[in-house]
Amino acid sequence: MEHHLLSYKNSQISYYLYGSGHKIAICFHGYGEDASGFSFLKKHAGDEYTFYAVDLPYHGQTEWNAEDDFQRESLWDIIIKITNSPSDRFIPVRTGTGGRAGKFLIPDSKITLIGFSLGGRIALSLYEAMPQQVEKMILLAPDGLKINFWYWLATQTWMGNKFFMYTMKRPGWVFVLLRGLNKLKLVNTSIFKFVNHYIGDKNVREELYKRWTSLRRLRPDLKKIKSHIKTNKTLVRLLYGKHDRIILPVRGEKFRRGIENFCVLRIIHSGHQVLHEKHAEEIVECLMF
Repeated sequence: MEHHLLSYKNSQISYYLYGSGHKIAICFHGYGEDASGFSFLKKHAGDEYTFYAVDLPYHGQTEWNAEDDFQRESLWDIIIKITNSPSDRFIPVRTGTGGRAGKFLIPDSKITLIGFSLGGRIALSLYEAMPQQVEKMILLAPDGLKINFWYWLATQTWMGNKFFMYTMKRPGWVFVLLRGLNKLKLVNTSIFKFVNHYIGDKNVREELYKRWTSLRRLRPDLKKIKSHIKTNKTLVRLLYGKHDRIILPVRGEKFRRGIENFCVLRIIHSGHQVLHEKHAEEIVECLMF
């Protein structure tokens, strides 16, 4: 495993390299996780792939200091830099040496995108920006295939964002509402526990606000993406957990309509945490198709 930091504008982007294969895969982790979660892929597919796993803003060891929201153009620029940079442009963590600026070219060969949960939305957004550069997309219980009303309200509207900020500072009313909805069986227990986990702690709430807000511009246009998939004949694999109560397989089934020749959906015995070594066989099967 190699861990690097890339200087990008006023920020430091943390990413990992796994494997040494000739094919390139760009990996995006889920909410509250970091890029080390893809490390097991080195053992199972590292001879054929080199995996670049990126810590998203306000995750892992990435230090995001930009005043503006994270844009898909910035994301693609970062990917170009880390996949084309010679070693003297790296900032290895073990030595702390600096890098120097330079011009970066789009990779000659097509890449594979892998996204888990939140990372699925990031992968879809990146694909929308440069579909001709992507050979495959592996989406593991991906976010982004359905517009979440509360996320839209909290991040895409001025009033909603102000209310979101207020709630992160004074969340008491949320717990009262959730307990009531849970008792009425209008919110399932998994969702109740999920929300309670991310709102019950002050530091976690602050991270939630920064993460949601900074990534709000990465909103994949599914109609456009499906058109790109057909035009570029991009291969897509969707992998869902049978017992997932956070992101349901029905979202993938709806997305697949109209692109059946390029997109395959598989449901495995798992909860939401599809990105795990115990599911390595199924993930590698998606990679090797």
